Amino acid sequence: MKKPLILVTNDDGITAPGIRELIDIMNGIGEVYVVAPDKPQSGMGHAVTIHSTLRVEKIIIDKGPQKEWACSGTPVDCVKLAMDQLLPRKPDLCVSGINHGSNSSINVIYSGTMSAAIEGGIEGIPSVGFSLCDFSYSADFKSSRKYIELIVKNVLDNPMPEGVVLNVNIPKAEEKELKGIKICRQANALWEEEFDKRIDPKGKTYYWMTGKWVNHDKGDDTDEWALDNNYISIVPVRFDLTAYHALEKIKQWNFII
Repeated sequence: MKKPLILVTNDDGITAPGIRELIDIMNGIGEVYVVAPDKPQSGMGHAVTIHSTLRVEKIIIDKGPQKEWACSGTPVDCVKLAMDQLLPRKPDLCVSGINHGSNSSINVIYSGTMSAAIEGGIEGIPSVGFSLCDFSYSADFKSSRKYIELIVKNVLDNPMPEGVVLNVNIPKAEEKELKGIKICRQANALWEEEFDKRIDPKGKTYYWMTGKWVNHDKGDDTDEWALDNNYISIVPVRFDLTAYHALEKIKQWNFII
């Protein structure tokens, strides 16, 4: 049987250990093309480059059959360029990650990793974003290999619901500590930011964003609960942002001038 064509991207940059691990896993499943940022692009969300040029360079990093390009743009730029210029055909799958750090709950809004996966979904490609809850450059990505393989094979074998991509988060745990996979909803959690005001050597004010992660959701069906209990969480994410439950209520407002 013909191997599936798999597009691999990320937001931590093409040399990050997470994407190198994901590429290695995907090489065992399909024909792999890699288009990823040439530098870290974390927190870029769904940004696209419109005020400067984009450049791509074909490179070789690891020995392997995959074809790779480093892109000067954002994760979303990478997917768009891959589709329009670099891939021989529409891929059967787009995978983004493995991100260094969690993209659970509201983090999905800010995440370049998930925005790349969502862009794949917008293009009609079954797409998954993978994140490990460990920001360390030397994080242990190997412990979750068999689960990533299982998730990808399920996506390839089963039709993805229309307008949906998968947000997969993996707890920081040893392989023997991982309890399995939970299909979850997004928790009601958020960052409570603070801005540390400082003065630079020239006497000018600048700010450094800090903050803490606060989970207001006590449900046991959320991604945050799953991760806290050593389960891998899968949240189906839709890129249609319409709040359908609010339509009828807002239609009752008085908009007559």
